[in-house]
Amino acid sequence: MDRFGQLLGTVDSMGHTKKVKMSSSSLMTVILAFAANLLVATAKTFAAVITGSASMIAESAHSWADTGNQVFLLIAERRSSKQRDVAHPMGYGREAYVWSMFAAFGLFTAGAVVSLMHGIQQVFAPEPADDFPVAYVVLAIAFVLEGASFIQAFRQARESAKRLERRTLEQVLKSSDPTMRAVFAEDGAALIGLVIAFIGVFLHQLTGSPLPDALGSIFVGILLGAIAVVLIDRNRRFLVGQGVTPELEKSMALRLLEHTEIERLTYLHLEFVGPRKLYLVAAVDIKGDLREHEVAVALRRVERELEDHETVEEAVLTLATADEPALTFETGVRPKTTR
Repeated sequence: MDRFGQLLGTVDSMGHTKKVKMSSSSLMTVILAFAANLLVATAKTFAAVITGSASMIAESAHSWADTGNQVFLLIAERRSSKQRDVAHPMGYGREAYVWSMFAAFGLFTAGAVVSLMHGIQQVFAPEPADDFPVAYVVLAIAFVLEGASFIQAFRQARESAKRLERRTLEQVLKSSDPTMRAVFAEDGAALIGLVIAFIGVFLHQLTGSPLPDALGSIFVGILLGAIAVVLIDRNRRFLVGQGVTPELEKSMALRLLEHTEIERLTYLHLEFVGPRKLYLVAAVDIKGDLREHEVAVALRRVERELEDHETVEEAVLTLATADEPALTFETGVRPKTTR
């Protein structure tokens, strides 16, 4: 069974490839989030105009930012799935992190900054608000729509987490899939933001003071800013070259050592070059005492077989020297090597 493919989510428990299924799952997650955010943004804007509530204005800015971000995520899904070519020998996988980074910056600027600025403005120059029932109805509708989108993202994250024996939140943070992480984080923040907005609007109506409403807008801005910073940091890590987990590294090492032509492995480097896409470099001993030409042919043959795997974008193999120790593994520890 292809344990390595299971860990990256490209094969199921029966060993069947899941490339189309996983791509469709990510795409459906983004499309559902886009549709939900577009409807919610329109409704919140209507409520903000009618009520004048600071929290509703902040929430409308939040939803419009999320709607625009889904466009970036759709571009990320499309561009990162392109096959590699001469101009991009490592493929286009990192496009996903670039466009997801744009989405995170959009969440920060169009969502967090606008909410903070408006909330602070309302603290010092409050404006009257009324028609509170309109705000409650819109918040309830938004909660249902955002909840549906979040459930889709949660299911995708939970499926991946279960396969890797991780907690769902841990998988969201560590996953190489930035679109799933972005939708999960944005929808989760949206649900929390709706609760904050409800409390702000309710206290405004109850006390007659606009201060709780303004503070609600500020809290929404702080929440969005924190989420944006986390998303920016995760995309930055993958853009500069995110390594794999020890479990993935061990699985690939075992996969190499199980090959009929490989006797020993002395060096292994794995790096994400896109969602569930890896660049592999390894130093190996070829079995037998072959001539130089035969060794070269054997290395190229193994490289091609590795690149046929769903997750390996490019494989580069070199010969190990006799004095180099073989890689050893300890539970939960990165393979030891002298390089």
